[in-house]
Amino acid sequence: MENSIPVSTKSERRWRSKPLQTSKPSLVLAFFSCFAWLYVAGRLWQDAENRTLLSNLLKRNTAQGPKFLTVEDKLVVLGCKDLERRIVEAEMELTLAKSQGYLKNRLSENGSSGKKMLAVIGVYTGFGSHLKRKVFRGSWMPRGDALKKLEERGVVIRFVIGRSANRGDSLDRNIDSENRSTKDFLILEGHEEAQEELPKKVKSFYSTAVQTWDAEFYVKVDDNINLDLEGLIELLERRRSQDSAYIGCMKSGEVVTEEGKPWYEPDWWKFGDEKSYFRHASGSLLILSKNIARYIDINSASLKSYAHDDTSVGSWMMGVQATYIDDNRLCCSSIKQDKVCSLA
Repeated sequence: MENSIPVSTKSERRWRSKPLQTSKPSLVLAFFSCFAWLYVAGRLWQDAENRTLLSNLLKRNTAQGPKFLTVEDKLVVLGCKDLERRIVEAEMELTLAKSQGYLKNRLSENGSSGKKMLAVIGVYTGFGSHLKRKVFRGSWMPRGDALKKLEERGVVIRFVIGRSANRGDSLDRNIDSENRSTKDFLILEGHEEAQEELPKKVKSFYSTAVQTWDAEFYVKVDDNINLDLEGLIELLERRRSQDSAYIGCMKSGEVVTEEGKPWYEPDWWKFGDEKSYFRHASGSLLILSKNIARYIDINSASLKSYAHDDTSVGSWMMGVQATYIDDNRLCCSSIKQDKVCSLA
């Protein structure tokens, strides 16, 4: 039987070669599909583990800490607590510096002659009190050469005023001009002259006065009274060298709790159920000895001011060993004949 060689047609050869051409791409695609599946599955597994870990940490922190940020936490985040700490430290360092000789250094810097004065008398005044100042200079208050001679006797008198809310405006310029002419002002550079700031003015006055002059006494006088200057000097001479003296026309009274009424005290609730002021010297004429004035200067940053300057000073005296001296001659509204002051 004759052997025959199989002959394949062209179409058969094309059909048989097709599987060989498509097998490699399929394998590559399958390989990458498996790899992608494994990668995605691994990431999902890893994400699931991370979520579980974070959930556990959140539950643990929730159980241990507060459920919300407190004000303290927010201040820490903002850096305010650190700033507050540095401010407190600076105030403590300033207080220590003052108590260890800062006052003496300031006196020499301000040109003090080193002479021990009997008294520094500060007469409160305001921007609109020009006529009152003229009246005082023409009556009981010396001026010009007479003012210098009084200082040689150991008594300094100055009108006390702060600065305008708009620094350098016409109000400030008028005071500066008047002071250049009369040289009888004590200008409180760090104090804003305003009615609502009066309780803080007494603190600024005593601090500035004790830093500028070395005196036995520091006297605060309102601008609505007239002084018997020689009578006041005689009174102070008799009290010379008396430490911790708090001298004035002592009084107490009911705390006004109703807003809108004269002498209203916003902090009335701090004065107890009886709503009565502690004993304090009237603000019309108030005398402090040097160590008490220095105490106010050193602790000025932490001393609380109330609505009125006389009660503010009275509250500060309750924290020190002050000697209360009630002198009827300093009751300016009374009709006693031997008093050293009277209503203007």
